[in-house]
Amino acid sequence: MNVLLLKEPRDGDQPDPYIQEMASRDLKATLLPVLSFKFVSLNTLSEKLFQPEKHGGLIFTSPRAVEAVKMCLDEKREEWERTAKNKWNSKSVYVVGKATGTLVRRLGLNPLGEDTGTAEVLSRVIIEREDTNISPLFFPCGSIKREVLPMALRENGVPLETLTVYQTAEHPDLGKNLTDYFAAQGPPASVAFFSPSGVNFCLQVLRKLAGERLTQIKFAAIGPTTRDAMRAEGLSVCCTAEKPTAQHLAEAISKALK
Repeated sequence: MNVLLLKEPRDGDQPDPYIQEMASRDLKATLLPVLSFKFVSLNTLSEKLFQPEKHGGLIFTSPRAVEAVKMCLDEKREEWERTAKNKWNSKSVYVVGKATGTLVRRLGLNPLGEDTGTAEVLSRVIIEREDTNISPLFFPCGSIKREVLPMALRENGVPLETLTVYQTAEHPDLGKNLTDYFAAQGPPASVAFFSPSGVNFCLQVLRKLAGERLTQIKFAAIGPTTRDAMRAEGLSVCCTAEKPTAQHLAEAISKALK
């Protein structure tokens, strides 16, 4: 059975884990990128990365924010290793999800919270661990971040400083890629969404392409935030991954299709 995964393929030569996990369950998965990103405020970000003494720790809730940091460090890696990295590691570096945690490790940092899965759960971890008299936690984020984590921290007196380091938009080829997929494959057995933005950008096109067969598609969500966005648009969500990983999503979709 065909499964359409509305996410960007993994960069590099390594096989994408979502393709592998679906294949191990006799599901043929196709990845289609939904979002495009523009990095902004990188000069400001670079300055803050080399001023760890002004912050109580770091927060990353998306791989894209870590990518922005990597771009800043590409030409300053030696200085980073010599001056700033260990100072950040003496503080807490919080992340949501294993994919983000893996990228943070490549920066030489030690992530906390990989198993939290959502910003809501991570915010509770931070509130339990941090004192209200610390320096502000530094949170590089996207332009359409949800306010759950910042609001929770501020309501509990944990100081926070945010910086928008990337802007999110619809992928320029999204409509064409979806149309080409449906023309070649027909409606898939399942469609998985990976973000509320993906729901917003894809749903109208999907409804048009699938027509009356839309109700035959099993719609899956990578997590509760995306699930809620899907339900808000009137979609029936057949399953939600227990954790935002390839294995858990493949397990959920496989069960739903039986």
